Amino acid sequence: MQTQLIKLVRDIYATNEFIPLHAPVFMGNEQAYLAETIDSTFVSSVGKFVDEFEKKIQDFTHTARAIATVNGTATLHTALYLTGVQAGDLVITQALTFVATCNALYHMGAKPIFIDIEPNAFGLCPNATSLWLSENAMLDDDGQCRHKESGAAIKAIMPMHTFGHPVQLDELLLVCQEWNLVLIEDAAESLGSYYKKHHTGTLGRFGTLSFNGNKVITTGGGGMLLCREQQDGVKAKHVTTTAKAPHAYEFYHDEPGFNYRMPNLNAALGCAQMEQLEVILANKRATAQRYVDFFEKSDYRFVVEPEYAHSNYWLNAIVCPSLDSRNKLLEATNAQGVMTRPVWQLMHRLPMFADALRGNLNNSEWAEARLVNLPSSAIKVS
Repeated sequence: MQTQLIKLVRDIYATNEFIPLHAPVFMGNEQAYLAETIDSTFVSSVGKFVDEFEKKIQDFTHTARAIATVNGTATLHTALYLTGVQAGDLVITQALTFVATCNALYHMGAKPIFIDIEPNAFGLCPNATSLWLSENAMLDDDGQCRHKESGAAIKAIMPMHTFGHPVQLDELLLVCQEWNLVLIEDAAESLGSYYKKHHTGTLGRFGTLSFNGNKVITTGGGGMLLCREQQDGVKAKHVTTTAKAPHAYEFYHDEPGFNYRMPNLNAALGCAQMEQLEVILANKRATAQRYVDFFEKSDYRFVVEPEYAHSNYWLNAIVCPSLDSRNKLLEATNAQGVMTRPVWQLMHRLPMFADALRGNLNNSEWAEARLVNLPSSAIKVS
């Protein structure tokens, strides 16, 4: 299996050189727009490309307002802040996620509650979430959801669309409605993914995108806050711009704010990348199909989009038959210059989150021992 897989990957990318997991692809106006930005001298947080990039993402996702930020973690932090999450509050999320999801909570002084995933798309399981709440939570006289034992307020549910595959949003929204919780979608990996024809990040009150160098498109570093309501977008723009009140020359800041503005240089790169997005997405689906065909009659399950979704296939993934087969695959491919990676270690195994509340994590632990990500870069076309 390992030898045949290495040959397949080398055939896909037509190289005998090192093959990374996910590299950016530049095949449009990136250099031209960067040069234009430098020539304009507006390289920081003021410039035309910031507004253009926000508008491009807003139009593509059909959200009410999109606000550019310096990175995905800053975007998560902003979403939590605008939701009203405070120190000591609890937020439900999944243990199988990238650490940024939980880092944003940590820096709010809030704490995660880790709930299990469902074993197909590897996102937060609505049934497991509902069960944990029914056993461990209550609504107080004001309708606030609280942890029965500690009395701490539970403010939100924050699922992640793992590898770009959408979670079961309708079911999670019903749980939010029952328990008076806000849904924040960590859509960092899912630009170009759709849940029942709705772009990910647009059904919750907030959604967050990342444009790190390893994402579907990149701005070098950057993020975007998707706001379902226009007034949330106005507020987000204000607080991420140091909460500075508009004035011709005076500096007056009317509340605590963040300096989370995306620089114009990064936005210029993003505008050029957005012009190629449809090509990149089609390219990535074609690569995913080659993996589907390769693994079809094997003991390894290729992770495909859920039946209710259209996924971007950000990171292609397989489920190995066992931990031993996973480790052998990782060792053989990486030794031959084909980068593969296991899924992230579960968050409750990390020292800073070891004491977090959690439910039964059987599916998460099963996936942790078997998931492997395969090279997933788009292929540059002329």
